[in-house]
Amino acid sequence: MVSAERSLIDELNSSSPTFSFEFFPPKDDAGEELLWQTIAELEPLDPTFVSVTYGAGGTSQERTVRITARIAELTSMRPVGHLTLVGQSRGEIESVLKQYAAAGVKNVLALRGDPKGGPRAPWEQHPDGMNHAIELVELANGLGGFCIGVAAFPEGHPDAESLDACAQVLVDKADAGADYAITQLFFRSSDYVSLVERVRALGSDIPIVPGIMPILNLAQVGRMAELSGAELPREVLDEIEPIKDDKVAVRAKGIELATQLCRDLLAAGAPGLHFITLNRSKATREIFESLRASGDLKPRRSG
Repeated sequence: MVSAERSLIDELNSSSPTFSFEFFPPKDDAGEELLWQTIAELEPLDPTFVSVTYGAGGTSQERTVRITARIAELTSMRPVGHLTLVGQSRGEIESVLKQYAAAGVKNVLALRGDPKGGPRAPWEQHPDGMNHAIELVELANGLGGFCIGVAAFPEGHPDAESLDACAQVLVDKADAGADYAITQLFFRSSDYVSLVERVRALGSDIPIVPGIMPILNLAQVGRMAELSGAELPREVLDEIEPIKDDKVAVRAKGIELATQLCRDLLAAGAPGLHFITLNRSKATREIFESLRASGDLKPRRSG
């Protein structure tokens, strides 16, 4: 059971960097067993929060809601419940919000979500649904009682007209009631810094937490980056490609690069780090422990 502690937004606005972990909903019971093992391994690190995504195209909603509720009930960690618009009516989305509230989940991440055909497929609105994440923010804000997170895109959303237009969308979501943002994966600290500068220039002080994914498998991360519109920068590829056939070397270099990215982001003033774990804890723990050993991340003070 989550103990009494400061709210998530208070944590994000504090002087100590936050850290958090993202999981994805397993497809079967064996995958769920692995996820709970990972959760048990990461819980002692006392993360600021953890989140569980929906599957591709909005699938696995039921499992996501159930796992998020169990985290609230059975662990000391603060869960953030994901929400998307994909394939759902407004009433169905409102029902999910109410399920989260009933389970004691007070923090949500409001996303449009990827189309059922994948991130690059045309968006299809549910006949009784919504079209943009800002509508979901307004719905959650209207119900009350939620701390609401949204997505941010350091390299721009694939559908955005420009980086400036993408920043304006984030500011609009903040104006509609969003409390914080978590970025899509990226690999250059300068892309994050530029996003923050664009948002601040528009007059918004919404906390923007960078999403971190170490390159442990070049092909896998390359696919995810391509689908999300992120770039694997040449300076990163120059480090990885010469050793791409050596899995151990790729993993070690990926962890090294991710750790340095985290240091650069914290030095640039990022309010925290959000680790995309892919439901495995070892690499995340290695990066986290390296950052804590060097003093970049300090133990969190609850209460």
